[in-house]
Amino acid sequence: MSTEIVVVPHTHWDREWYEPFQRFRLRLVALLDEVLDTMEREPGYHFTLDGQLACVDDYLEVRPENRDRIAALVESGRLAIGPWQILLDEFLCSGENIVRNLELGMDRADKLGGAMPVGYLPDMFGHTAQMPQILRKAGLLHACVYRGVPSSVTTDAFAWVAPDGTAVRTQYLPAGGYGNGAHLFYDPEGLAGRAAEFVKTMREWHGPEGALLAMYGTDHSAPVRGLPQMVAAIGARMDTLSGYIGAHSGEVDGLPRVQGELRSHARANILPGVISIRPHVKQAMGRAERMVERYAEPLAALWGGEWPGRFLDMAWWRLVDASGHDSVTGCGVDETAQQVAARIAEAEHLGQAVRDMVTARLAAAVPSDGVLVVNPTPDGRSGIVIVDVAGTDPLVDPSGAPVPAQPLEYAPTLLLDAEMDPATALTFIHGTELYGQHITGWAVEGGTLTFTVARETSVVFDVADLRAALDGVTRVRILAEPRRTVAAMVEAPPLGHTSLRTRPHEQVFNPPVPSGGLPNIQHHASCWMGSDSATLPVRGDEEVLDNGLLRVTIDRDGTLTLIGQDGTTVTGAGRIVDGGDVGDTYNYAPPPADLIVSEPSSVEVEMLWSGPLVAAVDVRRTYAWPAAGDALDGAPEAPAGSRTSRTEEILVTTRVELRAGEPFVRMHLAFDNRCDDHRVRLHIPLPTAAMESHAEGQFAVVTRGLTAEGGCGETPLPTFPASSWVAAGGVAALLEHVTEYELVDGELALTLLRSVGYLSRNRNALRPEPAGPQLPTPAAQSRGVRSVSLALMPCASWQEVPAAAEAFRHDLLVVPGLGDRSLDLPAPAAGLSVTGEGVVMTSLRMREEWRELRVVALTPSDTEVVISGDLLQARHADLRGRPGESLRVTEGVVRLPLGAWEIATIQCR
Repeated sequence: MSTEIVVVPHTHWDREWYEPFQRFRLRLVALLDEVLDTMEREPGYHFTLDGQLACVDDYLEVRPENRDRIAALVESGRLAIGPWQILLDEFLCSGENIVRNLELGMDRADKLGGAMPVGYLPDMFGHTAQMPQILRKAGLLHACVYRGVPSSVTTDAFAWVAPDGTAVRTQYLPAGGYGNGAHLFYDPEGLAGRAAEFVKTMREWHGPEGALLAMYGTDHSAPVRGLPQMVAAIGARMDTLSGYIGAHSGEVDGLPRVQGELRSHARANILPGVISIRPHVKQAMGRAERMVERYAEPLAALWGGEWPGRFLDMAWWRLVDASGHDSVTGCGVDETAQQVAARIAEAEHLGQAVRDMVTARLAAAVPSDGVLVVNPTPDGRSGIVIVDVAGTDPLVDPSGAPVPAQPLEYAPTLLLDAEMDPATALTFIHGTELYGQHITGWAVEGGTLTFTVARETSVVFDVADLRAALDGVTRVRILAEPRRTVAAMVEAPPLGHTSLRTRPHEQVFNPPVPSGGLPNIQHHASCWMGSDSATLPVRGDEEVLDNGLLRVTIDRDGTLTLIGQDGTTVTGAGRIVDGGDVGDTYNYAPPPADLIVSEPSSVEVEMLWSGPLVAAVDVRRTYAWPAAGDALDGAPEAPAGSRTSRTEEILVTTRVELRAGEPFVRMHLAFDNRCDDHRVRLHIPLPTAAMESHAEGQFAVVTRGLTAEGGCGETPLPTFPASSWVAAGGVAALLEHVTEYELVDGELALTLLRSVGYLSRNRNALRPEPAGPQLPTPAAQSRGVRSVSLALMPCASWQEVPAAAEAFRHDLLVVPGLGDRSLDLPAPAAGLSVTGEGVVMTSLRMREEWRELRVVALTPSDTEVVISGDLLQARHADLRGRPGESLRVTEGVVRLPLGAWEIATIQCR
């Protein structure tokens, strides 16, 4: 037999999955000890280390003395490492997280001899549309995939094309995926016959010529001793994956072309239920990514002092680690999910620490009776902020002009009033601190000791003076300064900041009030309200909220009717639908005899605020949800294939909030999940019939139909991921985290919760074979209080949605002033302005002395990005930050044409 078989020994290393990370690491260390010994003993041995540097890092943390051994094997070309830091789930992290993952992996691999020049994606549960562009802009010409490939692919290689037209040569792993050669060498007996059968099978994919790729390895596998001899016995040769693929050029002409994302079930399971399991992990990931990407890094790049690179690096390490395809997915055991959640929380905390460090620096210039307001978006905007201020005086901006404001609630002023030994009260005092505030004065009258406290004080408190006045005191009172929570409308410069403070009425400049005035609005704010619908006040009661852009009616069943400015009407939005789920962490599966609950037993509506800046109601709906579903062998209280007759009374509270100037209604849903084995979805009827949906993902907007391609056995449910928004049929849902959705029966259904009790079921009605071991995962039932925030927006076209989603997802940041009260408010200051039709900023950070900006054109047409901010120099860069050609800067502004769906990285200073 000729050398038509190229054997690639490898391992697929799930870093954490059905065992937690550290237990798997013990096995990894033993495996790599054996790999290194074998490779040094047998010079013909090659090995591919799963395309992720995490394996190397995890090993070297235990065996640091073996670094040079690994580097020598990498430099010789016999050991392939990278290019990823970790084998991620592409749909459950942000596009920026994907870029940082690749950047980390390639940089780390360079220090050990160089990364494998292949975008190796062996086991991801489908692939994002922009991955070809990401790989090419990082310098990689090849990809290698297994899951998600459509049935139209009938060859071993194809041209995978991103939305912008970028294509990469992609090696497909048919007939067994990354383990298609795992059966060849388990026993020398019969080796020739197995090899001949392998050639016959693979020739159907490869054609009559060319070497055949035999991926010899599987999950957590170790090398076989004597493998080079067995490879030679069948006339094959051994190589790394990069060696095999490197024999091909990056040329894609003549190859079948596949456009966009790979989410077909035709060739392999893509396990779509991971999108919706353990939703709190997905929520945490979304929060942490936004904190680091859109608050910490941009603010530190524009307004910080010394770049806090190590803190941000640590945050990114944790985010990238959490993005693993068995990590953020939630399809591991409960211990794994707990570790992932902790890692994500640490990333968010690191981002918060950097954010707070920068804003404290800015807040030092704001008097302590004022607040700093920071805009994390690169376009100037008007928005509502919620501020806590003392007294009842109106708010003013740095010019002294009044700021539109609406009181929301008042803090209690009587903190304590009780019969008490005053000596006991003195033990409550620490310096000037008392009950979490600071003593501004005290008095004794009629046997009562009264303290006055506030957030800050200039009083020097002498406890000795107080002790001398305590004779006859039997009662203690603590009075706090009046404080209120206020909604205020603020104009904030792009990626910049402004500030607010209170001023006595006589010091506030008040323009004339329009005749007739406006009800329910502070006198000093009326100048802001005009006839333009974008500046009309919001008005609300228990039945209707209206801000001129959107009218929201609360119907009797607790659902909403939305009427947009153009008349687009959504009726019955927000219906809660609960059904059974006897699947597992990988695949949803309804019981054969399902019971669907969608009608509440009672509905209550409570008015909270009626405007003029914020109107909100709480809608409380009570449901009787079945307590559990069918256990593996049938629960005693539930016949096989059904849900229990026992129910739990579940109260779902939905806060419905409409703000002035916003074309969407905010919704916050919360309930205590006391049920098992079920799926809860939020339904939004479509204003018009839709045959497709549009969803924002990783640097792209993906259009999907009503069905999914099947073929491998897994039921092809048309449930899909949406990152920040999804739109169909005239309505959009704005999202805070990756959310599963489906178009079903003329409605958009968003999965709020999927509760199951097993990592994988050996028998799942919608998947023919196990996806992993059948292990209990009681925490995947997600019991306890669950909440989700989103917004709904009628829209004529999806192109209206990205800007609204940017505002919804990135609230203006409010920070208390830290400066002396004698200070004036600092003038508003802009950071960097980034504008352009369909242009969205995804990252802004420092790279050495340059600010590095990344944008994407979320538009099917060519566009232009305009970057302004007193710039002196600018240049292109690739996704690894390597500089390219210079850009023209005119009067501090850069204008850069962008192609449709183009990702661009610009460095400027």
